[in-house]
Amino acid sequence: MKTIGLIGGMSWESSLEYYRIINESVRDQLGGLHSAKIILYSFNFAEIAALQNEGNWDAMAAWLIGAAQTLEQAGAEVLAICTNTMHKVADPVQKNVTIPLVHIADATAEAIQAKGLRKIGLLGTKFTMEQDFYTKRLADKYGLDAIIPADDERNAINHVIFDELCCGQVKSSSKEQFCTTIHNLAANGAEGIILGCTEIGLLVHQQDVKVPLFDTAIIHAQAVARFALEQSNGSFQ
Repeated sequence: MKTIGLIGGMSWESSLEYYRIINESVRDQLGGLHSAKIILYSFNFAEIAALQNEGNWDAMAAWLIGAAQTLEQAGAEVLAICTNTMHKVADPVQKNVTIPLVHIADATAEAIQAKGLRKIGLLGTKFTMEQDFYTKRLADKYGLDAIIPADDERNAINHVIFDELCCGQVKSSSKEQFCTTIHNLAANGAEGIILGCTEIGLLVHQQDVKVPLFDTAIIHAQAVARFALEQSNGSFQ
């Protein structure tokens, strides 16, 4: 079993889910008292959010590179950034370590392809929805056509993520709002919906809507666990 390095705290609400899901996945595969070997580097999200609002991605890249290098030096053999938005700096992070980084968009795209879908709705922070680092990767590597909500809906989603979900608040009114947005995306041709912020799965669940949901926190965490259990012959156990 490989040792997993998690770059978390963005927010810790979803990092907690990563820890749970990865350990449950390892236990399901190996049974008994088995759990994952995990090293966690957790940021103060307030500092990251301030840099996001300033648009200072170079500083954030430097911080995450430092975290990744610290995890590698501590013995991590595979890395995961426990958030969608900060995958904007995933490439420079990967270039500055010698161990692999499991990319959240890759894991999600593979899950979508396995369902035979091509046109997909994307929910997330405004950074994830409006900048092209995520949608371009989906299109260029996997041929997926990602569509995003209307401007007012994007603003509302961003507010719920930062001011509610990242603060541990789960409101029924926000769930209704998200479900309406998902319905609108489906009406515009989306065959499925990416919950492209690792906190959204705390609010919206598959039973709430008819269109297939792809919860990136679950998909990514399970992909990381599978990678950690990968054997030299390429099989899992």
